[in-house]
Amino acid sequence: MKAELKSRLKSGHTVIGSFVTIGSPDTTEILALAGFDFLVIDTEHGAMSIETATHLIRAADVHNVPSIVRVTEPSDSTILRSLDIGAAGVQVPQVNSAKLAGCIAKAAHYHPEGHRGLAMPRAAAYGSMPIDHYFAKSREETLVTAQIESAEGLAQLDEIAAVPGIDVIFLGPFDLSHSLGIPGQVEDTRIKEAERRVVEVCKANGKAAGIFVVNGEAAQERARQGFHYITIAMEAMFLSSAATQALKTAKAGL
Repeated sequence: MKAELKSRLKSGHTVIGSFVTIGSPDTTEILALAGFDFLVIDTEHGAMSIETATHLIRAADVHNVPSIVRVTEPSDSTILRSLDIGAAGVQVPQVNSAKLAGCIAKAAHYHPEGHRGLAMPRAAAYGSMPIDHYFAKSREETLVTAQIESAEGLAQLDEIAAVPGIDVIFLGPFDLSHSLGIPGQVEDTRIKEAERRVVEVCKANGKAAGIFVVNGEAAQERARQGFHYITIAMEAMFLSSAATQALKTAKAGL
């Protein structure tokens, strides 16, 4: 399934995921059981350690759902550890230059595509996997997503999208609106133009365009616009929405 996620995107298919922000294997497994194509373990905004992330990845793996780790920052060691624990890829916030994108891609891949440090971690079945097979598996599976969420990153969009080893360009409209001086105004024409540009530039460079949405209807609309890596909400939002609606319905009849 991990290799299938990358190959499906390369073939132009649309994949639907969700964010995991609560450090619970149970809620992660519930999302996996729902049938998402992938889950994003959010260590940037979620309060979780590398040990917790490992348990969440394992919970998704039980149901053959690949996990992407959204890392806290783009250092080689952070990217390496996220992949070593068994993630299918990394999603890196605030990628503002082609130089940084190149460093991220190299940190995520082994020689000759990159310089990722070699060990025999969980990703290599704790050393029980033949090394050549592990290298091939890593090359086929590892998905690298660069988030464009600032005016600086948007200005270098073409250069970032051209970097080998970057598979997905994920637009962050809310952070971008802050960077452009229009915080929260995601319907502004400048944000809409950025969305169109991301789709066009990704198509021209053989990358997948990604974006976050809050519900299934919005996901359908984004897919029609040309986004292929779409995340719907997060488990905390699903829980909050369901609880609020159930209580509202119950109290309406009292």
